[in-house]
Amino acid sequence: MSEINRHEFLKALGALALVPALPRRAHASVEPFRRVRPGDAAWPSPSAWKQLSENVGGNLFPVEFPLSGLRKNSASVQGQQLAHDLSNPFFVMERPGLTQTLGWADAWTSQPSAFCVAARNANDIAAAVNFAREHRLRLVVKGSGHSYKGHSNAPDSLLVWTHHMHDIALHDAFVPKGGEGKMSPLAAVTVGAGTYGMQAYTAVTTKAGKYVQGGGCTTVGLAGLLTGGGFGSFSKAFGSAAGGLLEAEVVTADGQIRIANAFSNPDLYWALKGGGGGTFGVMSRMTLRVHALPEFFGAANFTVKASTPAAFRRLIGRFVAFYREQLFNEHWGEQIHLTPDNTLQVRMVFQGLTRDQARALWQPFLDWAKASPDYSLPERTIIGAVPARHFWDAPWWKEHWPEVLFPADGFINEAIDFVLERAMANPILVFDDRQEARPQNAWWKGDGEQVSEYLWAYESLWLPETLLAPNAQERLADALFESAQLWHTSLHFNKGLAGGRPEAIALAKDTATNPAVLTSFALVIMGDGQGTGTYPGIKGHEPDLRSARAASTRVTRAMDALRKLVAKPAAYFNESNYVEKNWPDAYWGEHYARLASIKKTYDPDGLFYVHGGVGSDAWSADGFTRL
Repeated sequence: MSEINRHEFLKALGALALVPALPRRAHASVEPFRRVRPGDAAWPSPSAWKQLSENVGGNLFPVEFPLSGLRKNSASVQGQQLAHDLSNPFFVMERPGLTQTLGWADAWTSQPSAFCVAARNANDIAAAVNFAREHRLRLVVKGSGHSYKGHSNAPDSLLVWTHHMHDIALHDAFVPKGGEGKMSPLAAVTVGAGTYGMQAYTAVTTKAGKYVQGGGCTTVGLAGLLTGGGFGSFSKAFGSAAGGLLEAEVVTADGQIRIANAFSNPDLYWALKGGGGGTFGVMSRMTLRVHALPEFFGAANFTVKASTPAAFRRLIGRFVAFYREQLFNEHWGEQIHLTPDNTLQVRMVFQGLTRDQARALWQPFLDWAKASPDYSLPERTIIGAVPARHFWDAPWWKEHWPEVLFPADGFINEAIDFVLERAMANPILVFDDRQEARPQNAWWKGDGEQVSEYLWAYESLWLPETLLAPNAQERLADALFESAQLWHTSLHFNKGLAGGRPEAIALAKDTATNPAVLTSFALVIMGDGQGTGTYPGIKGHEPDLRSARAASTRVTRAMDALRKLVAKPAAYFNESNYVEKNWPDAYWGEHYARLASIKKTYDPDGLFYVHGGVGSDAWSADGFTRL
């Protein structure tokens, strides 16, 4: 990490001294508590910032906003390069002034913090936390910046940036502090708070042949993932990310560095497991369960197109029954998509099965579709498996993936040269094309669509397993059909734990996540937005607010078709509506009262604020004024 030029930093501090101080208002004692902004009389002096810089080893700097380059001349070579780079999640993640999502219509817009502490360890984090508390600053925590709701973003704030804290250490026999003699040692991995999925998978799976629960997207930060609850592609087998936490080192609002596990600060430990990222403290490192790795990971990808709405309804009903009979188990995860053009897209993954077992399982469903003139399969049917150790091995995929996904073994009946040509033109992984990029810098092609996206709408809903009962399947299929006629409807089976391993469900039960996840077979997600580089105030990149509002209305209508099936609708904290109705119940259900009590214990003054987080209802929408 490059150090900030000391001369330039001191120059910036000097400039702050020239900002005119705002006059103090009379009767300040009766005014609500407000955090300070640049220009306020109470904004820290240059000497105070200088002292913080020294306390963190010089790793304090003002935050630049890379998108400002688009304002100057977006058609220039530099502007075009920036527009290209904004589609690269690694480029975005490596800049403290950017977030993975650039905003949400009528909700929030990504804006840089005033200053950033590029933390190296817990002591740096504690110094930043103490400084923010003592100077009444808005504090923001960012690892990879992978938040749809802007939790790692706030203008005029002090940013704790944990991106560079990604040391990783494997343990054959780990026991949490205080647990000696009270529990058996477990295989585990300790990772720094800035560690993201691909880093963890490379160390644990590719190199060590084990499994750790990270996110589906390779650039999702593990800290935000697990504090929000967290799911990976194979959660029905290995549990939620929150359920995998064994121990955390965390800096609380008083600046203390604490160890939180089942034996030390157990209430804080429980709250960190799904209680909402950025709410209870700043994690500096975490130790996660490591699991045995199955021999194979695989995928089933194909599309079935119905010729009429009536045929589409029959297709949905057939799939619901097939899912309950064959896929409702620990082996299958990821998603299907139901679209208004009467199409079913299967984009599922599996673990613990061979390719031949997976193909044999799907064959009856495929035969049923092929036997009817009402259905067509417009894409190749791809059902394949790879050695699990190579699933996140980017260099291996670059060399082998065409022959893996397009085998010349009779399952796909095209000439091998044509297959390879198409395969190379449509890679499953996209690689970071920057000269300085690491070989493992890659992301799944489908995830690239959301990089630097400006959201119009986004909602989620857990579907209880009772809807899969024979006497409820018709009702479920009817509602899915109604929803899909209105909007693109996605079912993420790995984000509902019902049907999974009992051990996975038991671990998730001991977390703060809404208990609805334990008895739900899938999470429905609907959303829409504008593509890479959309941003207010930049000519040629302005969001289309009229279309955004229309999309938001239709998404809500489509989700309402499914909400009527659920007595107490629940949503996933990390992926949900910015204006979620009754969010305490939706995100945490019966756990909210306990979380609110823990929040008062460890953060009584509300230093840690995120939108829709525990205790956020005590603050203004921007987190600056206590209500």
